[in-house]
Amino acid sequence: MIEEILSEARNRMQSSLSVFSETLHGIRGNRASTALVDRLAVEYYGQETELRQLSNISTPEPMQILIRPYDKEAIRAIEKAIQLSDLGIHPNVEAEAIRLNMPPLTQERRQQLVKHLHRRTEDARVAIRNIRRSANEDLKEFQREKLISEDEQKLGQDEVQKLTDQFIEKMDALSRAKEADIMEL
Repeated sequence: MIEEILSEARNRMQSSLSVFSETLHGIRGNRASTALVDRLAVEYYGQETELRQLSNISTPEPMQILIRPYDKEAIRAIEKAIQLSDLGIHPNVEAEAIRLNMPPLTQERRQQLVKHLHRRTEDARVAIRNIRRSANEDLKEFQREKLISEDEQKLGQDEVQKLTDQFIEKMDALSRAKEADIMEL
């Protein structure tokens, strides 16, 4: 029973780590990344659609993103979505594509991105701690129902705490690496 709780907690924490990692890809660093725009919501024929479903996105140069819509009619909608986003990038519209030339990050913008990164990191830590709390509540419930002993409950809580510490350290490592990328000149 304890192993089931630990396994479920581990799986949920791994999912949170994956979501956090994906979130980091969407935060601008020193290079252009397709992850900055691939989940951008575009109003396409009355429906919110992710940009990656509407176009081929690539980085032909280190500081440039190239968006080639599958449907040429979507170019205006994509341009509007980019302008309304908080990317701070002006799209250059061509006949069949959109180019996003990434301006160099100013020190002020770097600091804003780091603050945003820290907020996202803290949100991810809270998610991990909520999983820990849920697992500990399950252990307490099992102990109340006499399915496990008090000692087993304590051991289970210790294992849950070890898992929590491991995943928070992984998130912190990812966050530190992203911060270094943002602050790199």
